[in-house]
Amino acid sequence: MKTLYNDVTRPPKELVEQFVAVLDEYSPSCLVTDARKRVGGIGGLLPVKPHHKIAGPAVTVALSIDDLVDCMPMLTKVQPGDVMVIACHETRRTAMWGGLMSTLSLKAELAGAIVDGAIRDVDEIRDLDFPIWYRSTVPRPSPSQVHDRTEPVQFNVPVVVDGQIINPGDIVVADENGIAVVPSLEAQDVLDGTRMQIGKEKLVRDKINSGATLAELLAEFGHL
Repeated sequence: MKTLYNDVTRPPKELVEQFVAVLDEYSPSCLVTDARKRVGGIGGLLPVKPHHKIAGPAVTVALSIDDLVDCMPMLTKVQPGDVMVIACHETRRTAMWGGLMSTLSLKAELAGAIVDGAIRDVDEIRDLDFPIWYRSTVPRPSPSQVHDRTEPVQFNVPVVVDGQIINPGDIVVADENGIAVVPSLEAQDVLDGTRMQIGKEKLVRDKINSGATLAELLAEFGHL
């Protein structure tokens, strides 16, 4: 499969900023997934720091299994606030990301990265305070690929992570609970639904703190 670089159509900046504002709430990935009727949630990847929360348009990278890839050329294609999503088939034998890539990503003002596989240099990334979600860690690349560094196979194409399709330009919202994927064409409707969910949860919390019983809450809201 040849190297392929595509452009990406990003959602309007104002719309992305409104998703970023949702990060001020508890569990934003859960709120967004609830607004999509439990569709689009990705689990199993954890952030380097539990308090990290990000939201932004996806720029995607599709790799073959166990490719050892120098991802640095991708940084010429990103914009501040983007979230880089690397689909590498949950590979745990090859570190697809490390400290130097995190340093460069900070310089490029990426919002963060999602790596569907292993990374390295976690201590350095933690000190850099760069938000990244990953499956596992490994201190070395795949033995068969040590001296065969290749460019990304495909950049800004649809990718699949944990069964969820992520298209370039989709908005991703990530926190310690997981990752929510928002198709760009549905972003405004999902944002409206997320705001409704925020309002509902605040109302429920207020009623609980005011002494409402479980039976009363279920009678009013149907489910919690």
